Amino acid sequence: MVTTHNLGFPRIGARRELKHALESFWQGSLTEEQLQMEGEALRHKNWVTQAGVDLVPIGDFSFYDQVLDMSVTLGHLPARAHREEGSDLDRYFRVARGRSANDHEDCAIHAGEMTKWFNTNYHYIVPEFQADTEFSLNPQRLLDQIHEARNQGLVPKPVIIGPVTYLWLGKSKDDTDKLNLLHRLLPIYAELLDRLAAEGVEWVQIDEPVLVTDLDADWRHAFNVAYHSLKTTNAKLLVTTYFGDLRENLQLACELPVEGLHLDAISAPEEVARVVDWLSPHKILSLGIIDGRNIWRTDLGNTLDWLEPVHERLGDRLWLAPSCSLLHVPVDVSSEHKLEADIKSWLAFAVQKLDELKILARALNQGRASVHAPLTDNASVIQARRDSDRVHTPAVREAITNLKNHSGSRGTSFSERIQAQRGHIPLPDYPTTTIGSFPQTPDIRQARQQFRKGELTEAAYIDRIREEIADCVQRQEELGLDVLVHGEAERNDMVEYFGEQLDGYAFSQFGWVQSYGSRCVKPPILFGDISRPTAMTVNWICFAQSLTDKPLKGMLTGPVTMLNWSFVRNDQPRKDTALQLALAIREEVLDLEKAGVKIIQMDEAALREGLPLRLADRAGYLDWAVHAFRIAANDVRDETQIHTHMCYSEFNDIIEAIARMDADVITIETSRSDMELLDAFRGFEYPNDIGPGVYDIHSPNLPDKQDMIGLMKKAADRIPSDRLWVNPDCGLKTRKWEEVIPALRTMVQAARELRQSVQ
Repeated sequence: MVTTHNLGFPRIGARRELKHALESFWQGSLTEEQLQMEGEALRHKNWVTQAGVDLVPIGDFSFYDQVLDMSVTLGHLPARAHREEGSDLDRYFRVARGRSANDHEDCAIHAGEMTKWFNTNYHYIVPEFQADTEFSLNPQRLLDQIHEARNQGLVPKPVIIGPVTYLWLGKSKDDTDKLNLLHRLLPIYAELLDRLAAEGVEWVQIDEPVLVTDLDADWRHAFNVAYHSLKTTNAKLLVTTYFGDLRENLQLACELPVEGLHLDAISAPEEVARVVDWLSPHKILSLGIIDGRNIWRTDLGNTLDWLEPVHERLGDRLWLAPSCSLLHVPVDVSSEHKLEADIKSWLAFAVQKLDELKILARALNQGRASVHAPLTDNASVIQARRDSDRVHTPAVREAITNLKNHSGSRGTSFSERIQAQRGHIPLPDYPTTTIGSFPQTPDIRQARQQFRKGELTEAAYIDRIREEIADCVQRQEELGLDVLVHGEAERNDMVEYFGEQLDGYAFSQFGWVQSYGSRCVKPPILFGDISRPTAMTVNWICFAQSLTDKPLKGMLTGPVTMLNWSFVRNDQPRKDTALQLALAIREEVLDLEKAGVKIIQMDEAALREGLPLRLADRAGYLDWAVHAFRIAANDVRDETQIHTHMCYSEFNDIIEAIARMDADVITIETSRSDMELLDAFRGFEYPNDIGPGVYDIHSPNLPDKQDMIGLMKKAADRIPSDRLWVNPDCGLKTRKWEEVIPALRTMVQAARELRQSVQ
């Protein structure tokens, strides 16, 4: 009999209950006790939903981030969070967002750095290490959840991040080699595992996704040191890998002294046979056979075709699971009542993925005849999607074919273009701008909701949004910003807004996934060939520009971000879909230029998210990703200035590819990392203008002018000052006007002082 288990479940709730509870707590309208009760209720719902799976995960629920949770469990929070006042939860939120609900503004601290979780759109709080870092066990979170799960009659499987991955995810704040801390960390892990075993836990899921990355000899050795140290503990360990294939780490993973190994069979199908051959006959093999990162139904018949021989060889040693935690998909497609029936039938969210898991397990345990009806239905749906004329558009395919010899080059160098742009768009030294979005107030959201419900006519809605745009432009002029934006009041999301106006996209009502903390996104569903029926932004941008003599940026989302922040069709290569998106967005770029827009920003916030985890695979991805951006952006005149923006990313290893994008100006996040990201520019002479963010918009804390000036001076050590812009880290959509106005006023004052230093 095969065993089924789950690696993790979406913790935000089917209606974003966690988001609403967190924000109520931060605003002071929910007590800590009430927040804890909301968390317990959500965990209860999640476990009820997972009923029927043999082992359910515990510890996958988090109030902000699972890596930060692991830091708490290991007694490893930065010293700055440990003030006398406040609870453990207050200290937790100080690291997550700079302050907790009970902290006054003057008690705020520097929030922990945030970056992407491997190649996903999830963000984690980076652990901080120093030479004197110590660890101490704090297991209460896990112990409490074990008791909660048992009270529901479930068999709990605690989920923790493994010691090697935990060190790998962190950042040294001095010259300490992180691996030198392993000997301090392992006793805490051993103590934790023994505590869990003492609670009657049989299996512990210990996530080591770093095994699917390129590891040098020292990191590979660290795995042997770690797991030989932990093999004497009383819990059975299931080492879990996901997001990629093991390659040269396959033998290492198979030979670790643990009781089980999980392989992501969606990302690494070709490695299943090798692992089956290599794994000790005494070990469990867990196969991730359901895609935990995308929303398409599994081809159950095809999966059984290759899975049945594996089951014949392994028998009870075979476990089945999703490929990774279901954190990355929405909760339940049955709630989607507005999706067209054919498209809805192609989809599986977290609940449906667990149903698929149970069908496959039953087919293996009792034979295919026992699940004949669901297998027949599944085969019919899979074939219908393949044959659908909604998926394939000949005209789009022809346009792609005609593009074969297009290089996407601007035709002239940046040094030539910048002279033309400075004559066309006069700006001071250290020009100030923002990334694009301004606060999405309750009034804006209400107007959008009323329009969608038919309670507001289109004309009335346009007037209402124009009022917001006019207000936003006026505020920016009063602040003294140099390059303005229209504020994006008409946009629900930087991807969804455009997807709604492109053929080939569909949209859910409740398809939310967590990006970080209370921040949730609702990725659109890219199911077919992409085309642009009509202009998407021109009218809004032209209206905004008519209100000011200052230059105003046209704001677009780039093709690679549209791709990486969508649930993407899996029936063709991603690069083909990216090129279709690029053609559609290029039409918008050219229409904006034709309308007289002098600056066009095309955000590629998610460029790095699609970056393969293996160095050997990156050149191919970057080639087609950069090509897609250039196709979309670079048919404009020299006088038209192209900007792009990238969110939390490490740039050192892709800086040459970013330069090949040839955007005239790039804006990036640098404030939380104290400009460390700009180290990439020490060894590489980046040729174009750059705006390193000086204002951390993900924290409610107001920035200090001298801190901003200091950050820009650090930037000027790496980039000539005449090529530096001053801007926030990211868009201001999630902030409030009462936070934004003083922060931007301070930013403008900082820029003016910087100008004096270069006169």
